[in-house]
Amino acid sequence: MTKVSANLLQGTIVGRLWLHEHDNTNIIPHSSINRFSKVQSVSRPSLDDYFGDWKQREALAQEMIPVVGRLYSERNVVIFIYGRALHNRSVANIMKSHRFVRQVGRNEMSEFESHPVLMALAKLDLAHVHIDLGKLTVKFMEQQNDLGDAALEVEEFVTRELAYMIGVKTKPIEKSQDIVLFGFGRIGRLIARLLIERTSTGEVIRLRAIVVRPGKEGDLQKRASLFTSDSVHGAFQGTVRIDEENKCLIANGNVIQVIYANSPEEIDYTKYGINDALIIDNTGKWRDEAGLSKHLLAKGVSKVALTAPGKGDLKNIVFGINDNQIKPEDKIITAASCTTNAIAPVLKMVNDKFGIVHGHVETVHAYTNDQNLIDNYHEGNRRGRSAALNMVLTETGAAQAVVKAIPELMGKLTGNAVRVPIPNVSMAILSLHLETATSKIELNEFLRQIALHSNLQNQIAYTEEADAVSSDFVGSREAAIVDSTATIVQGNNCVLYLWYDNEFGYCNQVVRMVYKMIGVNYRYYPMGE
Repeated sequence: MTKVSANLLQGTIVGRLWLHEHDNTNIIPHSSINRFSKVQSVSRPSLDDYFGDWKQREALAQEMIPVVGRLYSERNVVIFIYGRALHNRSVANIMKSHRFVRQVGRNEMSEFESHPVLMALAKLDLAHVHIDLGKLTVKFMEQQNDLGDAALEVEEFVTRELAYMIGVKTKPIEKSQDIVLFGFGRIGRLIARLLIERTSTGEVIRLRAIVVRPGKEGDLQKRASLFTSDSVHGAFQGTVRIDEENKCLIANGNVIQVIYANSPEEIDYTKYGINDALIIDNTGKWRDEAGLSKHLLAKGVSKVALTAPGKGDLKNIVFGINDNQIKPEDKIITAASCTTNAIAPVLKMVNDKFGIVHGHVETVHAYTNDQNLIDNYHEGNRRGRSAALNMVLTETGAAQAVVKAIPELMGKLTGNAVRVPIPNVSMAILSLHLETATSKIELNEFLRQIALHSNLQNQIAYTEEADAVSSDFVGSREAAIVDSTATIVQGNNCVLYLWYDNEFGYCNQVVRMVYKMIGVNYRYYPMGE
């Protein structure tokens, strides 16, 4: 990809110019941001102009919010910036997404450049599509820079680039899919947030019910409270009402039936108007085909997804790596583990590029509900000791589980884990011996390009933040984030450090897998992503 110079960028927006008579209090008139102007050069604002620059970009981001919102809620058009969704995001978050591109993508795209592109695509007859506004904008900037006066104006360019989407009304799925969450613990509640967030027009998926064990008086209120207020991930972005009479939670308008049951096969989902449902089992109680098949005995169920590694011959899917194994006829699919999802994409890419002779995966993992807060009996070795007071050495099956997604790594990896006293965000340390020698610069640049410009941009993220710590990655939607400053390379040997939100990042992978299971087929810009 052409790197656009910060000092010479033809085709930038008028508002990006800092004219001699610039007034910091003046926000660019709407009329002046409808098209890019042909200019000879542009430079960053002077120290005196930074505040004015910020306020103008802030105003543009503010204008983008309702446009992005209407596209999403009315037409199911999802807008991204290099894989980061913009709907339901604040002004600050939108500006941070632009900042990410400037830092990691190393070009000068800002709100000045993306705003007119967004306004141009909003005028088009689009529906049920995913558009990466960041990549569309950068491509427009590049053609402005390359062609000068011969370059297309923004509306003509956007119309040409999105021509294959315009006027196509085909829905990504024939009918909306009913989803049921079996279990409503840490993973279940976060998946619920993601499903509600993605409801959009309601034409693709609907979270219809959650299934929990029978509770005592006040059970509904307690579950609603745990859902809306999370000590790690913060408050639910929306409103939740409780309907005691009908045993329902109404979250952002989504009516979610709460079903109390002790076993899957005893439930008749059709009584609640639920048909051909996909069950997401978050309990981990059943992990083999025999156990999970109990869900299929219930009325109104068609498929089952497990949020844990499956046993036996069940397909363990790491989305982005082996999701091509999912077939329409599959009834039960498992989503492997959070650690497997974190390490598999990076291992796959490194193996394809450099070859892996052998390696060791050491996981520094946040504690989980499986451990004891204070010392108490536990069937597993060491796990009975206080999770809040100790580093706990334990086993992980992630290194071996990777083989199900990447068969060529059979017999090449070992693994272990250390549980540490933090509630969320873990780190995987990959110590690898490579077939091909490399350097820190080469390896990091390869992974940076993968994070930005490959079909794995939702699985692999990249940071150059030298002071990054675990809490910085709470809420990360990618499967893993490469900590490039920590990378160690010595000839054929390398050590890679991957951060991952073992709760939220994993839940995003599960939801991606669920979309694949139900056959959702969006049109994308760029094509193939």
